[in-house]
Amino acid sequence: MAININNLQNTTQVKNDKVEQNVQRQQAAVQQNATQNANQKQDSVSITPQAQQFSKLTEKASNSSGIDQEKVDKIKQAISEGKYKINVEQLARRIVQFESELFGKK
Repeated sequence: MAININNLQNTTQVKNDKVEQNVQRQQAAVQQNATQNANQKQDSVSITPQAQQFSKLTEKASNSSGIDQEKVDKIKQAISEGKYKINVEQLARRIVQFESELFGKK
């Protein structure tokens, strides 16, 4: 059986050409994907001014104690000076209302 040596070199060259073509195709696909990704918009989030204000107010409320210290100081001063007057009718009405709510009676 005879072996054609010239034909072996051509076969190797054909294989190398096919490999090089595949590599070029893959590089072109990678470059195309990179271009598409660059053209796509990035996700973004924007917060409205109302939401920003709400966030600031929420933070301020959570940091506060819930006590109006200025009002407390005024009442303390009025009591110490004997100027603080108690509305007994309003106080009695609110005590009755509180007890009704507490015990479920109306």
